[in-house]
Amino acid sequence: MARFSRLEVLNEITRLGVIPVFYNSNFDTARKVIDACFAGGARVIEFTNRGDNAYRVFSDLVMYYAKENPEIILGVGSVGDPGTGSIFLASGANFVVGSVFNPELAKICNRRKVVYCPGCGSATEIAQAEELGAEIVKVFPGDSVGGPKFVKSILGPTPWTRIMPTGGVEANQDSITSWFKAGVAVVGIGSDLIRKDWVQTENYTAITELTARCLDWSRTARGLNVFTGVEHIGLYPAANCQGMEMAEWYRSIFGLEVKEGNSSIFVQGSGPGRIEIAKSADSPHAHVAISVSNFEIAVETLKAHGVELETPIIKPTSKAVYLKQTDPAGNRVHLLWRI
Repeated sequence: MARFSRLEVLNEITRLGVIPVFYNSNFDTARKVIDACFAGGARVIEFTNRGDNAYRVFSDLVMYYAKENPEIILGVGSVGDPGTGSIFLASGANFVVGSVFNPELAKICNRRKVVYCPGCGSATEIAQAEELGAEIVKVFPGDSVGGPKFVKSILGPTPWTRIMPTGGVEANQDSITSWFKAGVAVVGIGSDLIRKDWVQTENYTAITELTARCLDWSRTARGLNVFTGVEHIGLYPAANCQGMEMAEWYRSIFGLEVKEGNSSIFVQGSGPGRIEIAKSADSPHAHVAISVSNFEIAVETLKAHGVELETPIIKPTSKAVYLKQTDPAGNRVHLLWRI
């Protein structure tokens, strides 16, 4: 069964704006592709049903990521009938995408409370899909049904419709921008993002880099700020107090979860935002971590405003850099991007 609720999946799809779409018959290769997309910031990934025993590979991927990286939301694409859909739902699909609209498949997904994005090519099909609970409809093939102009025409009389085009969406800024300016909620990108030659030569770094750029282009097209909010506040213990003592206080009073690291302790709940508590009293002031959607662009933005930065700290799953200046109260500030 699905590990993520329908609302969780829908919120993450619309937050990210881009879904990588691919198929590969080899488990190890498919895993490397997914890892590359995730490293670029894509948490929602569509594995298409386009080969014999695709459900076996998909099932193995679901079980693998449930253990190795439970943050990844895997769904299935190219599903056109209820029988096939049921197999993938039983294999753990968190969302189902179809190249066509099938009312019986819509009912099955609704019964299991799983997101269903049917393929539609007309206003009538879109309306019928929405009547059966489709929150996001797939326009396929996006370029053949009329491209961004088709989207504008649909959203004119039905502005509540949320559209995801695939087929005809290219992995470049002009294409992605044109679709979002037309009003789409999300785009699916396949072979132009996960390129055959890159997979064959195992150039997964290129997939990661292009995924990150596509996500950033989608945010820019939607007018979203590269600085997305406060990721955490960093506190330092006083001379008469230990870091763990502070963390335990937040746990006992508010019921927050405590996670101990090498040099600090994080305190967090189920919502956004965390508190980082240092194990040693390194500073009389706090520090503030600003979350960014794209580390490189955030750095360039600050430099363009004359803000000087220290040497970045680059890790496989995170990137950080401190500003040389403090805020007016003397608190240090750093940028943070993490998968």
